[in-house]
Amino acid sequence: MSSPVATLRVSIRVIPLAAFTVLLGACVAEVPMAEPAYAPPAAVVQADVAPPPLPIYEQPPCPVAGWIWTPGYWAWAPAGYYWVPGTWVAPPRIGVLWTPGYWGFVNGAYIWHAGYWGPHVGFYGGVHYGYGYNGVGYAGGRWVGRKFAYNRSVTNVNVTVVHNTYNETVINNVNLTRVSYNGGAGIRAEPTAEERFAQREQHVQPTAMQRQHVEQARNNLAMRAGANHGHPAIGATSRPGRFDATGAVRDRGAGQPPNGRSPDFRENRNAGNAARAERGARQPAARHPGPPKRQKPERKHNRKAQPD
Repeated sequence: MSSPVATLRVSIRVIPLAAFTVLLGACVAEVPMAEPAYAPPAAVVQADVAPPPLPIYEQPPCPVAGWIWTPGYWAWAPAGYYWVPGTWVAPPRIGVLWTPGYWGFVNGAYIWHAGYWGPHVGFYGGVHYGYGYNGVGYAGGRWVGRKFAYNRSVTNVNVTVVHNTYNETVINNVNLTRVSYNGGAGIRAEPTAEERFAQREQHVQPTAMQRQHVEQARNNLAMRAGANHGHPAIGATSRPGRFDATGAVRDRGAGQPPNGRSPDFRENRNAGNAARAERGARQPAARHPGPPKRQKPERKHNRKAQPD
């Protein structure tokens, strides 16, 4: 059976974005800022097949106080989907948070909605990227004045490097299938009022370090879904572009089923089968007759001959 990647069709439309001015805040020692750089107009990427499920990987510890976690995702190129590892990134200015991009199924096509920096976290499709990005908002950290504090309950930090921390319990709605897109047969989620407001705020495009990170993943053959079958060798990196052994974290799902479930799991893909299974589940269980009764062995009488 040939790989589905070879039969994909993709159309790309470039939509000019309205020009805007980004006011850069002053930098402090605790939060190294990324230098602003010109970003070309964003492109709307459209594919005809769904992206693979999200890989399972460990988050590397934060390397620099003030950096913010950006989760990994499946991006698209003419050769098919490729994995962009999650990584820690210096924000472009104080007070902004990262809204991850997401794939959305609309009118028979999968459309990529690019991520951005802004004062609040916007809508990212309800995708459970993990490590604070649990489908709505970001619970991995927050700005406290001019410093960024990290929630140790969901974020991997080294307290010898990062001192601004707190502990706050986060309720995770575990996504068993690791679905990586919204709509269609994927995640059913719509923007909240707060997320709609965040979408209308002034946004800052991905930094130069982030764009270089994506380009490096694009050029790495091992990141392509057609080569790794949904389990990339590198799940995350400690710094953008750090794809070497010292800065990379492998995918923990290598060798596991692509949907993240037990090998014994069998999904009812046919609606009739699912309906019959549901009806069977509603029927009362048959009473077990219990263990069979033990029959007593027939006694044989062996009489010895009496002496005369």
